[in-house]
Amino acid sequence: MLSITHLAAQRGDRPLFSALSLTLQAGDCVHLRGENGVGKTTLLKLLAGLTQPQQGEICWQEQNIAARGDDYYAQLHYLGHKDALKALLSPFDNLHLAAKLAGNPLSEAAILNALAQVGLARQCDLPVRSLSQGQARRAALARLLVTPRPLWLLDEPFVALDATAQEQLGGWIAEHCANGGIAIFTSHQKLPEAIHHIIELDLSSKTLVNERHEQHLKQLKASMAESK
Repeated sequence: MLSITHLAAQRGDRPLFSALSLTLQAGDCVHLRGENGVGKTTLLKLLAGLTQPQQGEICWQEQNIAARGDDYYAQLHYLGHKDALKALLSPFDNLHLAAKLAGNPLSEAAILNALAQVGLARQCDLPVRSLSQGQARRAALARLLVTPRPLWLLDEPFVALDATAQEQLGGWIAEHCANGGIAIFTSHQKLPEAIHHIIELDLSSKTLVNERHEQHLKQLKASMAESK
């Protein structure tokens, strides 16, 4: 469903990773790990089509994502370090605008239901700039609920969330993958217990660990060996 072949990236003149190959199928949940500066955010941006790799190819449904263009972007949610919310608009208006721009206009009831699920029913009409960091993060995460898309790319999604909200998000990620979606995320925090069967991809050591995905480990090791 999503394949990465001999991917390489660098920041300025400094190489981040190279010869990275991986194939993910429906239901896979990937936790990107590694030291700061190893390239986790860069990899997510590459997968989102926001930047281009130095080498290699990323394919969705066996077709290069650059060739798929808007069709590919319509298949994913990308949540970066910034919440991508308009500060002067309310959570309600942000969701309404995002859904409209995505070609998936929502009813007032659907938006209010999503905001209630993320605990913002009482703050739905307040400008985002008046919200706490955690509330703004929850407003951004509400997009995952209102516009179903098979690929979730989440960069430190648990930051600024309290323990209850972290467990709630973990449940959404688990449910998304159980329903055949793919989730790839970074996190330096302890993962919620709701997330099961995680593929751990460590970019620092270029190792992939999951007892149910030994074939991926062999594939990754082989690609690393070919690059030496």
